[in-house]
Amino acid sequence: MDSLMNLISTFDLASGRIAGGALEERHLSDLRGRFVDSAAYEQALQAGDALVYTVCGVERPPSEGQLNLALGRLFPGKIGDEYFMTKGHFHAWRPAAEVYLGLAGEGCLLLESEDGRAAQLVPLRTNAAVYVPGNTAHRTVNTGAVPLVYLGVYPAQAGHDYAAIAERNFRHVVVEQTGRPVMLPREQP
Repeated sequence: MDSLMNLISTFDLASGRIAGGALEERHLSDLRGRFVDSAAYEQALQAGDALVYTVCGVERPPSEGQLNLALGRLFPGKIGDEYFMTKGHFHAWRPAAEVYLGLAGEGCLLLESEDGRAAQLVPLRTNAAVYVPGNTAHRTVNTGAVPLVYLGVYPAQAGHDYAAIAERNFRHVVVEQTGRPVMLPREQP
């Protein structure tokens, strides 16, 4: 059994850090090709390479039954009418599910099947949990005015497949229409 210190993870919502975890930062330049309005994206990038989100994770050995934790902090903002978002991913081990726990702020999870035909927009708010089924791409979107902070819990052997999303992107986008977030099909070239 792990020592008690290895069983407790403390985290700080303001800094987005979990004790003992590695902090990764994602800037606007890391999200090239993700936003629909490329002209608005380039204009925003010229104004500065803004920090869009951070993720701090605590990983266990990738063996059966172990769980990883990741604390995400996604800042508010938009490119055109599209809200700031994470890159999004599948799990490398596709059957792996994940639970997101809303800790602060307001946003949603964009969920898509592998073929992109089935999609759903699920609210992610403070004191709420969202279950992400296996075989589902997921992207976090901040639809509020303050940072969206959430904790993800997933199997240690899940891994992350960002390449599949980088290659084809999500087939849906989350934009603001009449002051509310709406999921729309991404226009295909």
